[in-house]
Amino acid sequence: MTMQSTRRHFLRGLGLAVALPAMESLMPNIAQAASKPATTAAGDPLRSAFLYVPNGVNVSKWFPEGTGSQYKLNETMQPLQNLRSDFQVLSGLAHTHGFANGDGAGDHARAHSTFLTGARPKKTAGADIQVGVSIDQEMAKHLGSSTRLPSLELSCDGARKSGACDSGYSCAYQFNLSWRTENTPMTAESNPRLVFERLFGRGTGDERQKNFDRRMSERRSVLDFVMTETKSMSSKLGRNDVHKLDEYLTGVREIEKRIENAEQFRDLPQVEMEAPSGIPKDYAQHIRLMFDLLALSFQTDSTRVASFMLAHDGSNRNFKEIGVSEGHHSLSHHQNKPETLEKIAKVDKFYVSHLAYFLEKLKGLKDPSGASILDNSMIVYGSGLCDGNRHNHDNLPLILAGKGGGALQTDRHIQLEAKQRTPMANLFVSMMDKMGIQDPDFGDSTGSLDII
Repeated sequence: MTMQSTRRHFLRGLGLAVALPAMESLMPNIAQAASKPATTAAGDPLRSAFLYVPNGVNVSKWFPEGTGSQYKLNETMQPLQNLRSDFQVLSGLAHTHGFANGDGAGDHARAHSTFLTGARPKKTAGADIQVGVSIDQEMAKHLGSSTRLPSLELSCDGARKSGACDSGYSCAYQFNLSWRTENTPMTAESNPRLVFERLFGRGTGDERQKNFDRRMSERRSVLDFVMTETKSMSSKLGRNDVHKLDEYLTGVREIEKRIENAEQFRDLPQVEMEAPSGIPKDYAQHIRLMFDLLALSFQTDSTRVASFMLAHDGSNRNFKEIGVSEGHHSLSHHQNKPETLEKIAKVDKFYVSHLAYFLEKLKGLKDPSGASILDNSMIVYGSGLCDGNRHNHDNLPLILAGKGGGALQTDRHIQLEAKQRTPMANLFVSMMDKMGIQDPDFGDSTGSLDII
């Protein structure tokens, strides 16, 4: 075999290896996970999900009146009234890396990229993106070996990893909520059908299991082929190419570890839900379908860690179905106009109503002990901006739902001093601690948020 033909085989193998279906959500190095899977005192799985909405809120109608258990829900949160015992409202947390701090404009890109990382994004529109590992991926690194998918990344927007989007920041910052490494985003899936197939396989009934087994065999065959071909090439390469080949082989070995983890869970869950036909045209239906799939992924213990970007920051989607024809981003620059603020409040309430739908769904699903999946979860909902008109990244609008298996207190409003700009990363450190993960230096954390 000639060097050129071998190279063609190698590149073909490379293309197959990096395009393995349904593998983007699987973490590398899961075999070296340091912690035991997090469970509740009753032995149920403990889960976390992170939900993002864009462009801040109408502050005057978001934050509750009063603190502690005697607080009163404001207008925007009324859809959650019947769920008061299942969540708490957090005020006063901040992402200081979201502010300009000498980097100029680009608050939407910074709001989005700091939300789960607590890290400062490098201002670049090129390939040299850099921010930090996100909280969901830090959890998945420790817990991912306990499920078929270490994490699940969802979105209602299309994926973008390159190009310039916001004032010199790469689109990768604005369209990716989850980051596996400081340079590598976890691409979120927006097509409900592909999410379903990732979770439960292609086809119907028994076809799903057969298709899954066949794909596992095909992937293993591809990896064996690539390893054989690359070994035969290594003696013919120069020093620089050998280094590139080593980097590539490291990636191949990581994929192999992911396959090995997936093979531990060969028996796919049988679910009554049919595979969705694709992306619904109606935005509300799209959101609810993704929430249905997220709930199903928790119910079947397919994953215990998830993120869901309902829309990217800076999104200018309109909401004609609720009487708001203007774009959301345009409205967020409200200039304190009462009519505009009313429309923002409508959009805020639209998103909260879908959160209520999701929480009700989790509340109705039971774990083996009899506790609800919501009771055994920690669900963070919020935005990386507070007031879209001010582009401020302090006093962020946040809800923490679920009881964390009994570790979290609910039905209260915690109001921290906004001027102190307590890092949101402190919340994440506390959440990890409740999952048995010790990482006090996550993001820009200054310690745990013990009050939760």
